[in-house]
Amino acid sequence: MNAMLVGADTLGNIPDVLDQFGITIQRHVSGRNSSHQRKLDKLPVGTELLILFTDFLGHNVMRHFRALASQENVRFIACRRSVCALQQSLRSVGLRTLDSCADCPQRHRPATR
Repeated sequence: MNAMLVGADTLGNIPDVLDQFGITIQRHVSGRNSSHQRKLDKLPVGTELLILFTDFLGHNVMRHFRALASQENVRFIACRRSVCALQQSLRSVGLRTLDSCADCPQRHRPATR
């Protein structure tokens, strides 16, 4: 899954967390850099998830990117820039880590006919 990240000057451990969920960072736009705040007229092609880091964004920037996601039917989440908050938000929209499939009880059930 390709994701666009908006907010946060640096990502720290965020790429590792996203990798656990099978998410690739397609583009990262800093919330503070003025050149990054220039409004885009659309999300990058192939974007499947928009992640907004709320503690590094102004309301207008966040509103603009949420509107873009809605127009293009792209799922978005908004959370603080912390590993725990990101994991919780990803799970709340139904995403699971790649290794969780190995432990899933659904996987080990016998097929019913």
